[in-house]
Amino acid sequence: MRDGIFSLNRQANLSIQSQIREMLVSAILGRQLPPGDPLPSSRRLAKTLGVSRNTVVLAFQGLVDDGYLESRERSGFYVSRDILTGHAEEPAPPQQPVQPATGGPDWASKFRIVPSGQANIKKPANWLTYPYPFIYGQVDQSLFPIAQWRECSRQALGRRGMDAWTGDAMAEDDPMLIEQIRTRLLPRRGIMAGTDEILVTLGAQNALYILAALLVLPGTRVAIEDPGYADVRNIFGLKTDDLVPIPVDDKGLPVDQRLDGADLIFVTPSHQSPTTVTMPKARRRQLLEKAEDTDALIIEDDYEWETNYVSEPTPALKSMDDGGRVIYVGSLSKTLFPGLRLGYLVGPAPLIREARALRRLMLRHAPNNNQRTAALFLALGHHDSLVHRLHKAYRDRWQAMGEALAAHLPGWSKAPAFGGTSYWVSGPDGFRASRLAERALDDGVLIEPGRVMHAGDRPADNHFRLGFSSIAAERIEPGIELLADIIKRDF
Repeated sequence: MRDGIFSLNRQANLSIQSQIREMLVSAILGRQLPPGDPLPSSRRLAKTLGVSRNTVVLAFQGLVDDGYLESRERSGFYVSRDILTGHAEEPAPPQQPVQPATGGPDWASKFRIVPSGQANIKKPANWLTYPYPFIYGQVDQSLFPIAQWRECSRQALGRRGMDAWTGDAMAEDDPMLIEQIRTRLLPRRGIMAGTDEILVTLGAQNALYILAALLVLPGTRVAIEDPGYADVRNIFGLKTDDLVPIPVDDKGLPVDQRLDGADLIFVTPSHQSPTTVTMPKARRRQLLEKAEDTDALIIEDDYEWETNYVSEPTPALKSMDDGGRVIYVGSLSKTLFPGLRLGYLVGPAPLIREARALRRLMLRHAPNNNQRTAALFLALGHHDSLVHRLHKAYRDRWQAMGEALAAHLPGWSKAPAFGGTSYWVSGPDGFRASRLAERALDDGVLIEPGRVMHAGDRPADNHFRLGFSSIAAERIEPGIELLADIIKRDF
């Protein structure tokens, strides 16, 4: 046997046992280890790989259980003679690079929409390697209760609950998760809803795309916040050219004649994205009255509601809605983790019925195992405990960033009264935050220029966002000081 088969490319996100298993499975399926061939002894392979013998034995036993290996008493482990039955012979790798096809379709002429041409927020995939990652929307892994999540996942994937996650639920959601959203999350926002008024989505963004598909035609007028959530602008921009960006002020979206004629109004009233201001109750009432007078619908993205650790909690706009005009979008990304991709849509039953039918055509339903794990995490109180832990950590970082900005960039920002996980920073007219972001990378400082969050052909470029959910409190002040030094030196 070739010694090169048995080598590990150490991966931090996989256990040694899993890496050994992956190495052997690849060799077996790739026919480098033919059926019936013996494997090295566990002692010899452990010495070759530089790992413990027990780890190798456990990997061998797992492959026996799954039919890849056979264990022969007093002889050792052999590749199963049946494991490749039904497997086609894998083609040999090409000797020369594959040349691109010529004379094929003119794809540029085939596309009816070109989403890749839209302006989008970009984040380095290796952001964890930067010493000062003021990046928004990521989590501090040290704060997440991995043991509790793992236990909930173990319960969700147990044999007793197999019917909840192995079957095709067609268009339905996990009833346990719906009940947790209905009885635990929504009442904290002042919202009472029936089970037929809630739909689980793959994050808030999936909910927004469903609403755009259901409610927007080429002539539909949609009012949006400016600056605002870039993906909202892009989602609705694929459906209609009649977008009305309305500049926000220190109370959020203004309510005036610019909303006249709008069929849909998108708003983040509790914590405006990205400026972090909160819409007061008086303006919320004005917005509801305007929607009633003009027969408009309101889409409320209850952005970061779980991260209010500074001021008194404000009920959602939907809790004030007596006319059924507010469609509510929520997410678990900010408190659990964005990779989970779980959110929820709340609205009148007729809307949810159509949204469910459309979602079935798109993806049927969110993965059952994720839904049940999240439901258990909520039901067992782990989510509440996590929110409490996040509030403490975020408040320390919120205070550290406020003090650092006041000391090094005075007058450039105002502390979010809500809390949240970011600061919105505004430089003087003519200042180019996009250039600062590029320059700061050289010194290990990651910021998010705000230009992409503005609408229009010539968006403002003097704003940037500083996130603090994924940076330790003790690194905030040195990072802000370094950023201020770059500004003084190069701008």
